Amino acid sequence: QAQLVESGGGLVKAGGSLRLSCAASGLTFSSYAMAWFRQAPGKEREVVAAISWNGGSTYYADSVKGRFTISLDDVKLTVYLRMNSLSPEDTAVYYCAAAHTGSYNAIVEAEEYNYWGQGTQVTVSS
Repeated sequence: QAQLVESGGGLVKAGGSLRLSCAASGLTFSSYAMAWFRQAPGKEREVVAAISWNGGSTYYADSVKGRFTISLDDVKLTVYLRMNSLSPEDTAVYYCAAAHTGSYNAIVEAEEYNYWGQGTQVTVSS
């Protein structure tokens, strides 16, 4: 059974940076696309960034383009989300997700993801 464990969330001032980590077990990145989603209070869950199993394809929501970077480490079985220039609008619970796929493309649809982490809170103060 695959398991995803997020870490790295916290409280940061506007303009600051955080790096989220998602440690995976029970799966191999060669068969899974990965993504970060977030959900703010009263809002629907949205995809923030996604990466294909080989890292060759990435996707970023318009709201985070140029500020966030998704990457993966095949050896450590960890996916990262580097977040720069944070704003209060980025405040949310961030979830890591894994989708079993043979596609070479990043996957943005939540329903395609088989496994989810428990989430990590990111709070950006103004």
